[in-house]
Amino acid sequence: MSEEDPGPPLVDARATVAASSPVGRLAATVDRLRREVRAAQAEADGRALVELAKGILVERLGCGPAQAAQQLSDLAEQAGTTPLEFAVDVINQAAKDRVSEVTEAFLAAVSGTEDPPPERSAAVRLRAAESGALAAAHDTQAVADSLLQHALGPLGAVAVAIWAVGSDGSLTLAGSAGFCPGEAERWRYVPPDVATVARHALAEGSTQWIGSLGGTGLPTVGRQLHPGGGRVAVPARAAGRVHGILEIAWPAPLPPQPPQVMRQVEALAELCAHTLQSYAHVPGPGSQRLVLADASELMDLTDGLHDPALVLVPHVDAEGKLLDFRIQHVNDRFLDPAGRPRAVVNGALLLEAYPMAAGGGDLFQRIERVHATGEPFRARRVSLTALVGEVPLAAVADLSISRHGACVLLIWRIEDEAARLASLLQNAQRLGRIGGFEEDLVTGETTWNGQLFALYGRPLSSPPVRLEELSAHTHPDDAVTVGRLLRTLLHRRRPASAAFRLQRPDGVTRHMRIVAEPVLDTDGRLVAVRGAYQDISSQHWTEVALAATRDQLAQTEQHASERSRLALQLQHAIMPPTRAPLEAPGLQVAVRYRPAEEEHLVGGDWYDAVVLPSGLVMLCVGDVAGHGIEAATSMVVLRNALRGLAVTGAGPGQLLSWLNIVAHHLTGSITATAVCGLYDPARHTLRWARAGHLPPVLVRDAQAAPLPLLRGMLLGAVPETAYEEEEVQLAADDTLLMYTDGLIERRDRSVEESLTQLLVQARTVPPTLDQQLDRLLTYSRSDTDDDTCIVGIRLG
Repeated sequence: MSEEDPGPPLVDARATVAASSPVGRLAATVDRLRREVRAAQAEADGRALVELAKGILVERLGCGPAQAAQQLSDLAEQAGTTPLEFAVDVINQAAKDRVSEVTEAFLAAVSGTEDPPPERSAAVRLRAAESGALAAAHDTQAVADSLLQHALGPLGAVAVAIWAVGSDGSLTLAGSAGFCPGEAERWRYVPPDVATVARHALAEGSTQWIGSLGGTGLPTVGRQLHPGGGRVAVPARAAGRVHGILEIAWPAPLPPQPPQVMRQVEALAELCAHTLQSYAHVPGPGSQRLVLADASELMDLTDGLHDPALVLVPHVDAEGKLLDFRIQHVNDRFLDPAGRPRAVVNGALLLEAYPMAAGGGDLFQRIERVHATGEPFRARRVSLTALVGEVPLAAVADLSISRHGACVLLIWRIEDEAARLASLLQNAQRLGRIGGFEEDLVTGETTWNGQLFALYGRPLSSPPVRLEELSAHTHPDDAVTVGRLLRTLLHRRRPASAAFRLQRPDGVTRHMRIVAEPVLDTDGRLVAVRGAYQDISSQHWTEVALAATRDQLAQTEQHASERSRLALQLQHAIMPPTRAPLEAPGLQVAVRYRPAEEEHLVGGDWYDAVVLPSGLVMLCVGDVAGHGIEAATSMVVLRNALRGLAVTGAGPGQLLSWLNIVAHHLTGSITATAVCGLYDPARHTLRWARAGHLPPVLVRDAQAAPLPLLRGMLLGAVPETAYEEEEVQLAADDTLLMYTDGLIERRDRSVEESLTQLLVQARTVPPTLDQQLDRLLTYSRSDTDDDTCIVGIRLG
């Protein structure tokens, strides 16, 4: 190498050295052979298309093969295309099939674009894929390889799966390309009802474009390799039937595709359908193959069935579109709803033999769907209608429709009305525990049904009990009742009924009712007696329990009424609704008590107003928790205890502390609230304290406001506690109100809202204190039906 020529770059030199090594030479050889194999495959596919186009030219031009080949070459040169592309144009013009329609749509879509189509046009790709599929018509694996190489690979797809649909709705991976062998083997069989991408397309019956698998959660073959890639699942449909699913995988999310690409994919699915069209799926994980469905075997099968069965085969037009189903065979058990013989129906088209099948019953649509999807259909009590002389004849039947290969098996079991009514009667007798009988007085034969044997506790092999023997099987105390029944039936010949106790052989006594009627002949002679027994034991014991419950309720109500009356009398004796005015210098005192509206709600509200020996006036109201006599007696104890404690001269806080001890140690551990005040007439002051009770309300100068909320726990909650007290200076014409929660409490409002309403009412000050308390009771909006106490004072 000369100095002027520096030689190749360093990188190229390294590559040359690597290529010269044994491994490099082997890799180059493998790459060259791979390219040659691909070129040979493409050349073979192209040669098949060129030969087909030459055949079309031979037929149309009336020339020989050599002239047709020369004509094809000359026309391609004139059109500026390759012989292969021109050959595909010739095939499309002659075929006028699905592929040609898709090709024309594609060319129309790209005709206005500046960029030329890919190096191999859509027409060439589709025809090459079709050629590969036809060359391997019975090899779905080869079909999958051809579709991926010629048609789907140029669209960016990396894998393809061809699923065959079984008669039970299962899916078998009939062929695949682009997936590793282990993954394909793992997904070889998908049982029915397992949700996958292919199953979704089968259930919907239309093409499913999935932009990204990550957003669906549906499992499918190759999901782990491309978890976020796009998928397309297309039903492979031919002659109105879905033979399988074509599933295509992309490595990345799939953006929305133009219509021409969608049509190309659907055309490829139709190619797959033709490959699967003559085959039926053999279900089960161990199935490795697809076998040709044999209609004659299905006909032999139906002849062994005990139900009427029809073997239907699809009837299609010249273009392969499903028009009807032909009744290929009817078995020996076949019963026509219209009463026609088998020969009339056998061999006819379904809609000709049963034109009403396309009507309201949707029978034809159900058969069509089963044929298309392979999913069986079963239903009970379906109406079948047949036309006989333009007169519709209807029958009710149980249906079973299933697909077997290319055939559809239709089984119907027409319902026997007499058998249905007999079954209905038998079930009614069983549920109502009723057994029937008939006694022939001429022959002496007695007939029972099976339910009556069960009621009597006797085996079916034992003889029935005659009416004249009935007394021997009843309780001795019911002998008179049974005798009266027999006299009415046999001598007076009139219907009769009776209730008695049946003593069964197993020692169990059941309460029974018998209803029977005489049967007379035309001369008026008694020839038979028929009737029914009913086991009324459950009803009898229910009536006994109800009677006992009614007695217990009446006793309980009487006891509760007496307790309520006693509590009310006790309450009124201690606290009358009104009382005589309290004599205190410069002070008006008034009280009001309103009992609960319901007697059983007699509560524990109480009040007191008394002048103590010290000259102070004690005012208090309280409320014992609960209702009834316990609350009333507890109220009496607390009221009297507070009155006795008040003579000690202690303040209201100390009085409530002592009263808390009393409440805590009362039997039953009661709790209560209270407010207590001591008014000093000389100083016009009120010292007061509260135990969990609402504070008093002070009305002054047409304004009403509650006193401050002092600290104080309710009575009886803890053994010992202290209560805060406060002193209020009162002025002339001031009004102070103490009350229980029955005056303001509402179910639909908070205590604060109810207290605000009371303050509004209390601002109005009538001339007398009694009038003011009466007005507060009248305009009270409480809705709890609780009793109410009010104590009011007004300074003169």
